[in-house]
Amino acid sequence: MSSPANPYPSSQVLAPNGEASGSKPQPTISKAEQSRQRRAVQEQQRAAKAAAKTAPNVPGPSRPRSGSKLPPAPSTPKKSGAGPSKTQKDSKDAGSLAGDEFTGKSRGLRIFSHFGLPKPVSHVGKGDIHPAIVRLGLQFSEFKISGANARCIATLIAFKTVIQDYITPPNNTLSRHLMTHLSPQITHLVSARPMSVTMGNAIRQLKLEISGSDIDLPEQDAKDVLCHKIDHYIRDRIIIADQVIQEIAGSKIKDGDVILTYARSSVVEKVLLRAFSDEKSFSVIVVDSRPMLEGKKLLSVLSSAGISCSYLLLPAIGSVITEVSTVFVGAHSLHSNGAVFSRAGTALVAMMAKQHSVPVVVCCETYKYSEGVQLDSFTKNELAPSSDLLSSYPLTRPRETLNLKGQPNLEILNPLYDLTPPTSITAVVTEVGVIPPSSISSIPFALGRQTL
Repeated sequence: MSSPANPYPSSQVLAPNGEASGSKPQPTISKAEQSRQRRAVQEQQRAAKAAAKTAPNVPGPSRPRSGSKLPPAPSTPKKSGAGPSKTQKDSKDAGSLAGDEFTGKSRGLRIFSHFGLPKPVSHVGKGDIHPAIVRLGLQFSEFKISGANARCIATLIAFKTVIQDYITPPNNTLSRHLMTHLSPQITHLVSARPMSVTMGNAIRQLKLEISGSDIDLPEQDAKDVLCHKIDHYIRDRIIIADQVIQEIAGSKIKDGDVILTYARSSVVEKVLLRAFSDEKSFSVIVVDSRPMLEGKKLLSVLSSAGISCSYLLLPAIGSVITEVSTVFVGAHSLHSNGAVFSRAGTALVAMMAKQHSVPVVVCCETYKYSEGVQLDSFTKNELAPSSDLLSSYPLTRPRETLNLKGQPNLEILNPLYDLTPPTSITAVVTEVGVIPPSSISSIPFALGRQTL
């Protein structure tokens, strides 16, 4: 008598949940359901991290899985191996959240969120950062070194120290590994304050010199050659260029002229001192604005040299513009379309001068030339540090009652630069001559090469 047929094959055994489990277990959840559950778990983890920032390793809910879908052995080393990287990622997220809180308090308005802000720079750099670079980054962030020329010279001098202290690792060449060594140094400076056009051009030239260095030279000789190249760049593109600009722009100043300048430009200061040393009789009107009030330093230098000076703030320029013979201003950078990127307020001075038919002369070295085209000062700018707006006013009430900081409904924003259109500029004085704004793009050809 035959036995009744077995409803399950011999290779299959009923699992406790009523499913058949064999050599190839069947999934109990569809792929779409698994994806939905994974997304739900990720959302819960994000919500938990946002709710408790102080707990970097918040365990999320375990993902439901079938009894025999995945063996536990492969998942254990993967989880333990991912532990340190997750901790580093969480600490990085916590640092970025702290930075976002700082910048959020400073910006206040989302419309200015892309502006470069003075950031708190640590005394200890991340990675292999040279002490000279750490010190320079602190000076940049605190605006103890400001001005395009001063920042570029300070950066190149710091790089000379970095190069002299550099030691090429075994099985490497200086021309290749030094570029890698300089990258974190540059990143640290950029984190302290956005890189200027002058610094970018100088660093680009330095990298070109490093890549072209002779690999057969001894290491110390190669480093000495690079330091000499840096010295030559400072001498030729900044110091001698300023001397040529002093001579060319000084010839435009005549006896009895009234020169107006805005804020403080190192090359304009040298032009005025050179013209006064040539025994020319003229007076200077220094126009200034907050928050940096750089014109005070220029006023001190010119008046101590014996030049007759007047000092006023930017809103009062309309009362003196009719008496001005020529306007001399400096530049942070010079763009290929003839626009000048300079200290905020320069565009207002140039437009006011054009309205009253007063020539506007920009004194600028060619190494400040940028091939890019900028149409406004909103797409790329920087915020100046806030200062005590009431420090120079007579106080009739206690200073605590006049403090504008910490007000919940008040944010003080000071854009550092503005863009002067080429139509408001009469001429640009460079070391290669006097160039009209419409011919600024010919500067690289005047220097004998295609690009800077």
